[in-house]
Amino acid sequence: LAKQAFMKKYNLLTNKHLKMETRKGFMKAFVWSILLYGCETWTIQKYERDRLEAFEMWIWRRMTRTSWVERKSNEEVLQSVEERRELISHILKRKAKLIGHSIRHSTFLSNIFEGKILGRRTRGRPRTSYFKDVKRLMDVSSYSHLKRVATDRDKWLIQQGAAFRR
Repeated sequence: LAKQAFMKKYNLLTNKHLKMETRKGFMKAFVWSILLYGCETWTIQKYERDRLEAFEMWIWRRMTRTSWVERKSNEEVLQSVEERRELISHILKRKAKLIGHSIRHSTFLSNIFEGKILGRRTRGRPRTSYFKDVKRLMDVSSYSHLKRVATDRDKWLIQQGAAFRR
């Protein structure tokens, strides 16, 4: 859907007469808002991370009208648009912000995190759960540690910053 949104606004986003800053603002408003809808609930594995990074580079290359024949590296394209890869870090920040907020304020979500589901699971390797993904993201060992850190908003922001510097 985000690619379709980009292509709908292609003439605007690749217009050489507009400043690059203006085009980047339009792109973040029109395309990223569609791409990032609901990203707080995603469990991002290596495959998804690679796809998102490839999409980000696809956008920057299209905005600068850089052909693959020119054989420019991703770093050269990022320098020409004066950006750096920030899509994944943006997703992770939004995710950490939501989980901290929901642990502090929502008893319903806390019941979901702390509860167990009855029954048997399906065959095969278990999917990465949202909670395991959050534990890995915030570098905590257990739900009780996560809850303890999240209840103090200042500690949570420090923990969140440490998670993104890695």
